[in-house]
Amino acid sequence: MLASIQPLDRVALELGPISIYWYGIIIAFGAYLGLLLAVRETQRQGLPKETFVDLILWAVPIAIISARIYYVIFQWSYYKDNPGDIFAIWEGGIAIHGALIGSVITGIVFTRKRGISFWKIADIAAPSILLGQAIGRWGNFMNQEAHGGPVTREFLENLMLPDFIVNQMYIEGTYYHPTFLYESLWNIAGVILLILLQRTSLKRGEIFLSYVIWYSVGRFFIEGLRTDSLMLTETLRVAQVISVVLVILAITLIVYRRIKVKPKPYNEKG
Repeated sequence: MLASIQPLDRVALELGPISIYWYGIIIAFGAYLGLLLAVRETQRQGLPKETFVDLILWAVPIAIISARIYYVIFQWSYYKDNPGDIFAIWEGGIAIHGALIGSVITGIVFTRKRGISFWKIADIAAPSILLGQAIGRWGNFMNQEAHGGPVTREFLENLMLPDFIVNQMYIEGTYYHPTFLYESLWNIAGVILLILLQRTSLKRGEIFLSYVIWYSVGRFFIEGLRTDSLMLTETLRVAQVISVVLVILAITLIVYRRIKVKPKPYNEKG
């Protein structure tokens, strides 16, 4: 039985010499759904609906480039000897923390040029970003990456997972933790939470900072299960260190802004 298990084809479509990978399609689909969600909330907040369409035209390519640069930096021992692989993004290898850095910088520049509140836009974007991350993890699934350590088939079946997930976690003779799925489900729960928070009296910036906290907490624990982590040292995983820093920074900013800045409520127009 085990010998007959074949991984899902990473290539969705071939057009002559051009191969279109599921990885790219899934990431694009996540970005599209995130855009629809953001546009809906933008209109509810009384802002022009084209605001996020204009923003995403810049934010998505910059986020992908910065995510790749971040990944390559921490894997430079490999890429310095294989420079041609730096651009092989369809093989996987983008880091969400790098994407966030690029997105935040883009958002700051964009909102300053448009004369609108960065924190307002960040709050609107928060559920969309997390939704894109939740869907994007299925690109890792198709590539059989971002998985955890070895487990048994019985363990996976006890999680009540469908066969296509169980079989895809069978890699070179071993079954692995579907950490992509753990993170995807955690992120979906976070999307629901953030949408609910958008209907509360939180101050501007606090929904985005809540996203940072929610994602970072989940990422910290899930990262500990993974076998392909970017490493800062032999024992310190980059994502876990960054997650701890981001949680502390987000909580500090919430407290500081409440005391010193006294921001407007998120749902206040203007």
